[in-house]
This record gives sequence, structure tokens and C-alpha cells, in this order.
Amino acid sequence: MKVVILAGGAGTRISEETDLRPKPMIEIGGKPILWHIMKSYSNYGFNEFIICLGYKGEHIKKYFADYHLHMSDITFNLRENTMERHNNYTEAWKVTLVDTGLSTLTGGRLKRLTKYLKDEDSFLMTYGDGVADVDLHALVRFHQAHGKLATLTAISPNERFGVPEIDPKGLVTSFREKQRYDGMEVNGGYFVLSPKVLDYIAGDATSFEQEPLDKLSAEGNLYAFRHRGFWQCMDTLRDKNLLEDLWKKGAAPWKTWS
Repeated sequence: MKVVILAGGAGTRISEETDLRPKPMIEIGGKPILWHIMKSYSNYGFNEFIICLGYKGEHIKKYFADYHLHMSDITFNLRENTMERHNNYTEAWKVTLVDTGLSTLTGGRLKRLTKYLKDEDSFLMTYGDGVADVDLHALVRFHQAHGKLATLTAISPNERFGVPEIDPKGLVTSFREKQRYDGMEVNGGYFVLSPKVLDYIAGDATSFEQEPLDKLSAEGNLYAFRHRGFWQCMDTLRDKNLLEDLWKKGAAPWKTWS
């Protein structure tokens, strides 16, 4: 099953970092948060990624182009113009990087991936600025069991995100985005989606969290997988420092890999 990661936003709320690089390349423990997200999916056997690029996307392209250099010790013989890699380590990842536009909204970025996703039964999707210890196998089983077009992961944070109304079976009966947090469960990303969901997206100016999710919930095609473990986005420098502190202490709950 393919994993789509939205990594094209400008990250204006953490401009201290994003003036120089895209938000998914901000480092936690010396590795981009994008790497942490990919490692968490890979831990569950999901190793094929499609990354939606936009703002400063060339930084992400360069990172993967030089990935072996980042992960290995290197001897450069300048006299002979040769390079030797030591303790060569790599991941079992297949990574497709797609330029989805500088100002394209989240729905539009997904729509631009149609040719990569149209033949899939379903695919995973998340945002490139948050980490969690979601049981991804349980999430996929839940999606397959209800048989509808879309599943989001519902969390209980202390900030402001899209708010789904969820019935006892997990059916999302309505969806409202960016309301003030009022103690309800909210959209934490970590979606499982049918490619048919792409038909709900008009184009680049469509926010996936608005019209498409509204329509899916109105039709009974959106379910919520409840996650009660760790979840944290990285919207601000304070969020980044929190994640960095957890990592340094060896207490990062999202590190589910060995």
C-alpha cells in the first residue's frame, strides 16, 4: 500500500526554521521530521512513498538524492578522485517526489497524484509535519472492515483542528474545519483513502479538509479511527522544541522502530 505525504506547505507559523528549508526538513534528533514519519510507516511494512512537494521542494529532492551520503561514513581520495562508502546503510524505501505546485492546497496536491494512485485499492495519507504512535495495521484493518471510501484518525489534542462528529461505530456524520477546540475529537490526519476520493476534489484551490471531507461525511463515506496514544504536530518552534526534548531524553513515543 502506497503512502502519500503532504510536504508542500510554507509553514509560516514556524518561519524561524522555514525561511531556510521546508517544514518537513526541520530536524528532530539530527534527522528531518519527514524521515521520522517515513520510519514509522516503514516499521509497519509500508515502504513505498509519494511525497507532494511545493515550497522549497528542491531541499527534499537533494536530501534523497544524497541519502546514501547522509547515512554512511565516506572516504574521499582527492588525488585519485574516488569515493568509498563505509558501513553502507540504506532503507527499503521507494520514494517518488512530485512537484504539486507552490500555492496548491491540500486537496489539489492529492488530485495531482491521480496517475500514481488510480490503480490502487486504497492508499495511506498523512501530513509532513506531525508524528504519532498510531497502530497502522489496526488503522488499515478498521478501514477495510467498514468498506467505505475514507478513514481519518481522530485524536483529542489541545489545539485547533478540523472537528468530526463521530457516532459510536466510528461513522463521521459531519465535519467542520478550523473551529475553536471545544473538547471534541479532532482530525489528526493518518488517513486511509480510496482513489475514488480524488473525484471529490475540484482542483488546485480545493482544501481536502473542507469540501471533500464535508461531502464524504454527508454521504456516510467517512469513518474515524480513534487513536488514544501519542500525537503531536510541529506547527510552532515550541512544538519543535518539545519533540526535540523527547527525542534527547530517549522518550519519543513515535519511535516505534528498533
